[in-house]
Amino acid sequence: MAKKKQDIISLIDTFSEFKETKNIDRTTMVGVLEESFRNVIAKIYGSDDNFTVIVNPDKGDCEIYRNREVVADGEVTDPNKQISLSEAREIEPDYEVGEEATETLDFAKFGRRAILTLRQTLASKILELEHDSLYNKYKEREGQIIAAEVYQTWKNETLLIDDEGNELLLPKSQQIPRDFFHKGDTVRAVIDRVDNTNGNPKIYLSRTAPAFLQRLLETEIPEIAEGLIQLRRIARIPGERAKIAVESYDDRIDPVGACVGVKGSRIHNIVREMHNENIDVINYTNNIRLFIQRALNPATVSSIVLNEEERKAEVFLRPEEVSLAIGKNGTNIKLASMLTEYTIDVFREVADGEETEDVSLDEFKDEIDEWVIEAIKSLGFDTAKKVLGAPRDMLIERADLEEDTVDELLAVLRAEFEEEEEASQS
Repeated sequence: MAKKKQDIISLIDTFSEFKETKNIDRTTMVGVLEESFRNVIAKIYGSDDNFTVIVNPDKGDCEIYRNREVVADGEVTDPNKQISLSEAREIEPDYEVGEEATETLDFAKFGRRAILTLRQTLASKILELEHDSLYNKYKEREGQIIAAEVYQTWKNETLLIDDEGNELLLPKSQQIPRDFFHKGDTVRAVIDRVDNTNGNPKIYLSRTAPAFLQRLLETEIPEIAEGLIQLRRIARIPGERAKIAVESYDDRIDPVGACVGVKGSRIHNIVREMHNENIDVINYTNNIRLFIQRALNPATVSSIVLNEEERKAEVFLRPEEVSLAIGKNGTNIKLASMLTEYTIDVFREVADGEETEDVSLDEFKDEIDEWVIEAIKSLGFDTAKKVLGAPRDMLIERADLEEDTVDELLAVLRAEFEEEEEASQS
């Protein structure tokens, strides 16, 4: 019997420890304990309506009282809710028929099966509470930055552990290309999303999301954290380059200068955290033409033709500026499009005195496969000079053509105008 009583006290002590480590509030803890005891009572007696359960986790004890109506001997029809007069007087000698008799029950006397059921019920409730607490805690923190310790790295994801021992997942797809972790490393990332499939929460982190760069900027640049400078737009190609557009309503503050700092001192820590991902900082403006010009920096734009309905922009530049606008592997123009939310097409500006007569692409069907012509036309380039004025890399990427195919196309088109020039000179 003593062993069974000790089992009950041990259960309550265990739950008290859980409360301290998992930050479960006292009211919830007591409610779960009472519910667990009542579930077992209901299974034994068919109902727990006439039972009073009082749990005191601080003392490590539990009191259970059963209330039954006193009836005359031989008239008991429901032993759980009625008690005979003679039996009631064994509890208290002055009970009378019609009164309610209260007796104290020792849960340990319910048997080892009841104790096992209580353990299982408590374990289930504790796990459910733990999952709910974890989910709610991290769901509220989505978009915030966190530092956690690397526990294990697999091919497709890295497992990290927070200060409370909770597991966090950093998928490979959400890691910066040059990320390489060792066990025990402290890694910073943003809480990207929290799934709760089948009541089993999983916390996913990201180092590639724009929000990660945003939180780092807020950490390193006080004016952003204080709201003196606003981050209006962020565009990233993780591990390569990023562009951010900032704005300040205080004329005394230079938002770009404040973000960069003297010789890049303020942004240096962020660049290092992101493995030398270059960050371009520009002034935000509602003037979309000016915004596109700034987004294409370091290129100098000559003119822009906007289609606001389709959110497209045709940008014309001097020949020597085209490669700057596109950037290495098309990075600059991609980021400019992401930042401005406009599809940007870059064209070489026609020089003064240059022949302006053009030729439809359809005229070249005898020299160029028709499917190639249709792929180029789908980009909006239906004449030879439009194609020649477009960047080679853009044609390859957006038309999804092989490099050799595009080079052959450009050679045929150039030959057409070289022949015309020779004919005009003879």
